Amino acid sequence: MKVTQLRFDPTVSPLGGRNNTGKLEMGNGADEQQHAGSDAKGKDLDQTGSGASNGGGVFALTTRVYRRRWVMLILFSTFSMSNAFQWIQCSIISNIIAKFYGVEMSAVSWLSMIYMVSYIVLIVPAAWLLEKRGLRIALLLANMLNCAGAWIKVASARPDLYWVTVLGQFLSATSQVLFLGIPPKLAAVWFGPDEVSVACSIGVLGNQVS
Repeated sequence: MKVTQLRFDPTVSPLGGRNNTGKLEMGNGADEQQHAGSDAKGKDLDQTGSGASNGGGVFALTTRVYRRRWVMLILFSTFSMSNAFQWIQCSIISNIIAKFYGVEMSAVSWLSMIYMVSYIVLIVPAAWLLEKRGLRIALLLANMLNCAGAWIKVASARPDLYWVTVLGQFLSATSQVLFLGIPPKLAAVWFGPDEVSVACSIGVLGNQVS
C-alpha cells in the first residue's frame, strides 16, 4: 500500500505578509523521513504535527515552529504595554494637567477618550493593513507611531502647547489600533495549534497590565 504524506514547508519567515501559510508539498514516505531528519538538526526549530487516516492513505501535516517565537511574543507584549501606559497618563493627574495647560477638565479627559475614538475610526484600515501587509509592517508602523507620539508629548511640556500634546496623544492612539489587532495574528503565524490560546493571552496581557 502506498503511503502519501503532506508536508508543510514555509517559504518565508513567519513575519512575511502574503506567504505566511507556506505551501503543501506531496512526497513519499522515504523522502519525508529524510526531510524530518534534516530538520531535527536545526538549533532554532521545534516541530509539532498531526496525522489522520483517510481511506487507503495516511495524511500527515508537519508545522514548523521556531524557538524564538517566545522572544517575539514577549517583545510584542512589552511594546503593547508601553502604548497602554500613555492611555490615561494625563487623566490620573487631570487637575494638575488642567492647571498647567490652562484648559478645562473636559479637555484633559479627551486625551484619554481619543484612544476610543481612534479605535472606532481606524479599526477597518488597521485590519486591512495587518492582513495585506503582514505582521512586520504593522508592528514597525505601530512602534514608530508610538515612539513619535511619546517624544512629541515630551516636547509639549509648556503651558502654551496643549494642542501639541493632543497631536502626540493622537499618534499613540493610532498605534494602539494596530497593537490591539496583532495578538491573534501573531499567535496564528508563530505558534503551533496547541499554543495559540496561550500566546494570545500573553500578547493581550501587556496591554491589560498597565
